[in-house]
Amino acid sequence: MKKHNLLYVILLGMTITNCGYKKKGENSIFSFDSAKYSAQYQPQDKIDLGIVNLNEKEIDSIVYYVNDQKVGTTKGNTKLPLEFKNQKLGYQNLKALVYYEGQSAETTARVELVSNVTPKLLKYKIINTYPHDTNSFTEGLEFYKDTLYESTGLKGKSYIRKYDYKTGKVFQQTDLDAKYFGEGITILNDKLYQLTWQEKTGFIYNAKTLKLEKTFAYEKDIEGWGMTNDGTHLYQTDKTEKIWKMNPATQKMIDYINVYAGNAKIKAINELEWIEGKIYTNVWMKDAIAVVNPTNGAVEGILDLSGLRKFTNATIDDVLNGIAYNPKTKTIFVTGKNWDKMFEITVSE
Repeated sequence: MKKHNLLYVILLGMTITNCGYKKKGENSIFSFDSAKYSAQYQPQDKIDLGIVNLNEKEIDSIVYYVNDQKVGTTKGNTKLPLEFKNQKLGYQNLKALVYYEGQSAETTARVELVSNVTPKLLKYKIINTYPHDTNSFTEGLEFYKDTLYESTGLKGKSYIRKYDYKTGKVFQQTDLDAKYFGEGITILNDKLYQLTWQEKTGFIYNAKTLKLEKTFAYEKDIEGWGMTNDGTHLYQTDKTEKIWKMNPATQKMIDYINVYAGNAKIKAINELEWIEGKIYTNVWMKDAIAVVNPTNGAVEGILDLSGLRKFTNATIDDVLNGIAYNPKTKTIFVTGKNWDKMFEITVSE
């Protein structure tokens, strides 16, 4: 089996998006000149934006937009070159506002921008094995000032705690109200941020005391899954292929990326961890971690951790979830929902 096919098997949860060129605005008297468009493009590609004018209207000018951002204006029906190198991966929503004979009309279309990066297959080495509470339905895992923090899910069983990972001794724990299903956490500037699953509610705690300081509502109509931070901004997942970027002071979304491995987007990305400039993410129901470029969403590496199961009590429903990077030792800690063990590993190509 070729290496890139093996990578796709490991991340079988990805959705192959080979659905072809999408064209909208059929009721308009104009349409995009899509005869030479492909279903998918890569960042090094470019296309010419142009309009089909079957009714031979006298066009004064055309304003072109990509994902609601203006990219240029042409006089008459002159084509506009569009390079994809500065666009985020995912669907490119094209729009043309055509001015003609004292009137205007709009037409839209869509193409897909996919990654030109072939992910590397990574390997791991187990450094240590530690106990893990089998009652912990792990949703988030993070080191902060040499202490391990964990958040768990399930209504009536959700909590955040910090503990001695070597022995399992709990230093502090805060339980969530039974109406909340706890999700991912991250810690920035002595504040611990926590998501909930479908309640569209987030919490901010004092990281030292685990005392709740603030509750906030999600700005977007999304679910809460995993969290991490880059030292300045927060990042969170929502069960799709998106990773949202958040302002920690306002809890407002300021951007997002779409995660792609080659020509396929990966949905259901879950727990996140920022490790040396990259985002490591669990893929729900897969015993694998994808290493993502946080700028464009391209998967650069895939870590197959299916071999860990033989050392645990994990059933097929006890999914891998939980990534914590210890910057002091430069090692990664991984576990799963209700697993009896947690593993300290190193990763290499």
